[in-house]
Amino acid sequence: MTALGSRSRPRFWKTTDRDGVRDRPSIHGGDGVIRVKSFFDGEVTTGVHFHVWELPPGATEGRHTHPQHDPRDNWEELYYVLSGRGVATFEDGKEVPLEPGDGLLVPLDVDHGLENRGTEPLRIVLMFAHPAAPSASD
Repeated sequence: MTALGSRSRPRFWKTTDRDGVRDRPSIHGGDGVIRVKSFFDGEVTTGVHFHVWELPPGATEGRHTHPQHDPRDNWEELYYVLSGRGVATFEDGKEVPLEPGDGLLVPLDVDHGLENRGTEPLRIVLMFAHPAAPSASD
């Protein structure tokens, strides 16, 4: 990763999805290995996590839930499909097909997973963050 600016205060950071990629087996108990690139860990101050995932054919992110009352795991997740085709799965048996250009927002307390049932890699952007605290007017 490249930081441009002074050492005490960079003006920006630049990285690529080809550097620092990790192979993560069995994410949330899923099948196969998912290639994960985490962008700007340690630099972002907003609390948003930004990843690019690549699921080979047959790989899955196992179904899981982010409970509202668990401050370590109460993530809202936003999936955006770059290439390939996938299926989001839900506890009630609902399946939502996903293709390039589709976005999916999964709120807290929703059991969900992701599967690549296609013949080419499924590349997604995954952004996740803790929900905003309710305002005093809520």
